[in-house]
Amino acid sequence: RCLNLGSYNYLGFAAADEYCTPRVIDSLCRFSASTCSTRVEGGTTTLHKELEECVANFVGKPAAVVFGMGYVTNSAILPVIIGRGGLIISDSLNHNSIVNGARGSGATIRVFQHNTPSHLEKVLREQIADGQPRTHRPWKKIIVVVEGIYSMEGELCKLPEIIAICKKYKAYVYLDEAHSIGAVGKTGRGVCELLGVDTADVDIMMGTFTKSFGSCGGYIAGSKELIQYLKYTCPAHLYATSISPPAAQQIISSIKVILGEDGSSRGAQKLARIRENSNFFRSELQKMGFEVLGDNDSPIMPIMLYNPAKIPAFSRECLKQNVAVVTVAFPATPLLLARARICISASHTKEDLLKALEVISQVGDMVGIKYFPAEPNKQQQDQQQQQPGKDTIKLD
Repeated sequence: RCLNLGSYNYLGFAAADEYCTPRVIDSLCRFSASTCSTRVEGGTTTLHKELEECVANFVGKPAAVVFGMGYVTNSAILPVIIGRGGLIISDSLNHNSIVNGARGSGATIRVFQHNTPSHLEKVLREQIADGQPRTHRPWKKIIVVVEGIYSMEGELCKLPEIIAICKKYKAYVYLDEAHSIGAVGKTGRGVCELLGVDTADVDIMMGTFTKSFGSCGGYIAGSKELIQYLKYTCPAHLYATSISPPAAQQIISSIKVILGEDGSSRGAQKLARIRENSNFFRSELQKMGFEVLGDNDSPIMPIMLYNPAKIPAFSRECLKQNVAVVTVAFPATPLLLARARICISASHTKEDLLKALEVISQVGDMVGIKYFPAEPNKQQQDQQQQQPGKDTIKLD
């Protein structure tokens, strides 16, 4: 039995919940565990329609379509919305599902330096000037793909600057909010809310239900025309089994809690707690001397290990003290940029966080991954300030 620091359960909805769980059990009795059918055959229930309306309203888009798997949402959608003669410009650290979706589309792929709007503009300008390979004809379509929070870096996307550049060069914006939707923003509506971006400026909004909502599946939100087109053409909608009805009910219920529609303030409390927990844990790790990536408010905080030999050592020593951490190495990251990725939840108590910090500090000393000098704590600073007074020699 361990303290879990590796789960994406950002708001704690994956555990039994006083509002969500009874409704999920009721939906299981009414609709069964699975539709055993695709959405276009017998797999669309009233719950699925309600879920799509609920998601569209939550993210601030006219319409949405949901899928039974988050990974497939990227890998199956990109080949449908762009093909030969199109150009995908992808952040260099985008998720594997985006990479595979882009490769499967047949479109030309170009990469810009991670979260660097100036390099994105350079790539866009060069590609528009050159046009398609060999023929140099204008591109049929250009899509810029970014993530809201980068899952291996914990960094927030520089979305306002990227949108400004895409408007300038008439490129579409595809935003993957798998790790940001529900986890950041005043009302949990993701990076657009956090960074003050109008959702009308983002053409395609993608997200998953496997993190903040404690369920499974993913969604695409956009214009009514786009969603209608996807429902006619996307293989994940036409051929894959629809999302399980109890899973759909879990998402609907968790969104209602986040928005306060359950008649309580628990949703606002969860959002405040994950923000406080994340910022507290990040600052404490940095004070101890760890190299921690990512931005404030992000619930993801990678602790850099670097040396491949330290990966199993850090993980196993934490596990001995009943703290479960996820370590990430090649090929998910470059060979010499291995890291331990901490994911903070609103369900972590202050005692949980202090216990985790104590264990991580001990293991960090043992394994040798505190790459910066530790900040003295308040007690040590007080002692240092008092010390000179004791040793002062009075000269006549």
